[in-house]
This record gives sequence, C-alpha cells and structure tokens, in this order.
Amino acid sequence: MGFMDDAKETAEAVGEKLKDAWEDTADRIDDKVDEMKADADVKKAEAERDSVKARNDIKEDLRDH
Repeated sequence: MGFMDDAKETAEAVGEKLKDAWEDTADRIDDKVDEMKADADVKKAEAERDSVKARNDIKEDLRDH
C-alpha cells in the first residue's frame, strides 16, 4: 500500500500545484483586463477634454469677431 499512498499524495500535490498556477494565471489576466479598462477610460476622458477645449476655443473665437 505504500506505493499507492505515495502515488496518491503525489497526484494531490500535482493537482494543488496546477490549481495554484491556474489561479495565478486567472489573477494576472484579471489584472491586465483592469489595466486595459483603466487605460481606455483615461483615453476617453482625454478625448472628451480635448473636444471640450476645441469647442470652447471656437466659441471664444466667435465671440471675438
């Protein structure tokens, strides 16, 4: 029975390692997705800021003429 017990323990250890590796990979993917969403939000905000500035510049030019 010693061989079977060793094999079972080894299989359980390998299973735990695989589970841990999968969880780490999933966490890394989630982190990257969060980072990409944040970058997209920043780009959207910058584009909106630039649009408002351009619109205000045009309004200001029209007021001056």
